[in-house]
Amino acid sequence: MISQSKNPLIKDLVNRLRDIRITPKEFRHNLKLLAQLLCMEACSFSLTKKSIPTWIGQKEFSFIEQENIVVVAILRAALPMQEGLLELFPYARGGFLAMKRDETTFEAKLYYTRLPDIEGKNIIIVDPMVATGGSLKSALDILAAKKPASITTLHIVGVKEGLEYTNANHPNAHIHIAQIDAYLNEQKYIIPGLGDAGDRAFHT
Repeated sequence: MISQSKNPLIKDLVNRLRDIRITPKEFRHNLKLLAQLLCMEACSFSLTKKSIPTWIGQKEFSFIEQENIVVVAILRAALPMQEGLLELFPYARGGFLAMKRDETTFEAKLYYTRLPDIEGKNIIIVDPMVATGGSLKSALDILAAKKPASITTLHIVGVKEGLEYTNANHPNAHIHIAQIDAYLNEQKYIIPGLGDAGDRAFHT
C-alpha cells in the first residue's frame, strides 16, 4: 500500500529541505522532524496495559510495546530519520542496511547489514528518497524473509515509478511518503528532489 501525506506542516518541511541555503544541521533536524510526523501518520501500533507507580499509587495504563519495534535505516541519509524515531521510541531497537548505487546499472548493491532478531517484530524502514525503488525493494526482500509482524516504510520524496515498483513486489508493506515528486532524470535522480541527501546532511 502506498500513501502520501496531506499534512501542510509536512509539505512545508519538505520544501524547506529543498532550499540549498540551509545548513547540514538544519537539514538533519528537518529529517528528524519529518520522520516523527510521518510515523505519527502511518504507524498504527496496538496498546498493551501495564501497571506503573504514579503519585496516587500503582495504576494501570495503556502503552505501545516499544520492545517490539525495530527502526531500520538505509545508510547513510536515513540516520537522522532513525534518530528521530528512536527519540519517540527509546526502547525500540535499531537496524542498519548499507547500499550503494551502481552508477552504470543504477542497481542497489548491499555491502553491510546489521540487524537484531526481527521475527514477529514491527519494522519501520526509513530512507529519505525513493527513486527507482531498487534500494527499498532490496531492503524489503531482506527484511520480509525474516518474518516480521509488519513493515512500514517512511520517506520524504520519491517518484511514482519507484514507489509502484516496490509496492508491486511487496504489497503487504505500508509505504508512506511525504511528497511524490515529478520524475526521474536520465541519471535516475529525483526531480525536483532534494539533491544528494547524504551529502547535504553530513556536509560531504
